[in-house]
Amino acid sequence: MTKIVMQNSGKLPSDVTSQLRSMAHDLSNALETILQASYLLGQAKLDGHCKKWTELIDTAAKDAARLNREIREILKSQA
Repeated sequence: MTKIVMQNSGKLPSDVTSQLRSMAHDLSNALETILQASYLLGQAKLDGHCKKWTELIDTAAKDAARLNREIREILKSQA
């Protein structure tokens, strides 16, 4: 893993911030696909076992999306 060295101002180097923003954007796209698929599965008539798995996927994807938004807010503050 690469060590990130903070600048004297306490901010990340701009190239690192740019790369992290790009990765957060790509992660958002992937999570959106999972959330949409989870929603559609939730609309289907599934047995109790499958319904629980769908809810688990939905909850985890929403948690990941929330974390990604928090990361993006931190990156915004680096500007």
